Amino acid sequence: MTAEPQFTIGIEEEYLLIDPETRDLAADPPESILERAQKLAPDQLVTPEFLRAQIEVGTRVCRTVGEARTALTELRRAVRDAVAEEGLAFAAASTHPFAEWTRQHPTRKERYETLARDLQAVVRRLLICGMHVHVCIDDEDLRIDLMNQVRYFLPHLLALTTSSPFWQGRRSGLSSYRLTVFDALPRTGMPETFSSYGEYERLVHQFINAGVIEDATKLWWDIRPSAKFPTLEMRVTDVCTRLDDAIAVAALFTCLLRMLWRLKRRNQRWRIYPAALIKENRWLAMRHGARGALVDFGIGEQVPFADLLEEILELTAEDAEALGCQAEVRHARNIAMRGTSADLQMATFEKRLAAGDGEAAAFRAVVDELIAHSAEGLD
Repeated sequence: MTAEPQFTIGIEEEYLLIDPETRDLAADPPESILERAQKLAPDQLVTPEFLRAQIEVGTRVCRTVGEARTALTELRRAVRDAVAEEGLAFAAASTHPFAEWTRQHPTRKERYETLARDLQAVVRRLLICGMHVHVCIDDEDLRIDLMNQVRYFLPHLLALTTSSPFWQGRRSGLSSYRLTVFDALPRTGMPETFSSYGEYERLVHQFINAGVIEDATKLWWDIRPSAKFPTLEMRVTDVCTRLDDAIAVAALFTCLLRMLWRLKRRNQRWRIYPAALIKENRWLAMRHGARGALVDFGIGEQVPFADLLEEILELTAEDAEALGCQAEVRHARNIAMRGTSADLQMATFEKRLAAGDGEAAAFRAVVDELIAHSAEGLD
């Protein structure tokens, strides 16, 4: 019998730094912001991102979803207060509605300079933000086994988080435009399946020995074994504008992993579907978010996302109870009912246009909404 993993949680988020007067990105913010935010959250991580108009945070290791909420609240509050000292604001959104990537400045850091040299325009236009959720799975082979199975649910998690409907002042027609930008990088997207952790390590060493990458951190898959921690790292999701939404998704991912471990304990497992099928659901989630439909490959038909979510909540009910996160997981229903950040951004934009505003004013209204919703629940 496989011992129950710890299922501790860590959450990473990336934010945009905003000039509240122009509502454009703060392309050259003071470097003191990072130091100030770090002092406000001393036992957590506040780090630069590839572009200076971005900032990344990472929670401490959290034993429960409730602890993760407390930690992420502290981090968002630290960023809000630190940027406010410089007359700026922050927004948790995977793209800015109208900012142009060609006008942004890269962070002066050796790792980022190497990426810019190696990947050129593909990485220079990486004006996107995401959310990563780490869940501790101590056993390496179990980590790989659960990664193989949980791939099926990644499009469902993405659908709950979409926050990037605009790109450089244009309606993209997608709920998550972010992934179209990220997918231009090498070694991204849905990972293949592996028979063991050893097989995964052999692939990593092949890349390293060929001089393609220096280490496993350059594998930017939608989900991966972390190269730094004994965790499974979910990376497919957009960053959630509302903190409550982020916690719901982190809780649901953790419950899905526990559900799959529970099946394994009973000598059962989730069916491994071809990557091509999962990628199709990934596309549907990118296109329509939680308001659309995904394919239920068990019956071979598209099913409204809200119905699929109910099935997932039923599948993981026992696990939500065991992990003490029933309320957080149930919040996913609220997202499906009211829409994701992408839905709300589009609704605000269209409403302002219908009221007679021009596109520039409508975009500013979207940014104002993003700033307000990103700071909800911090006081």
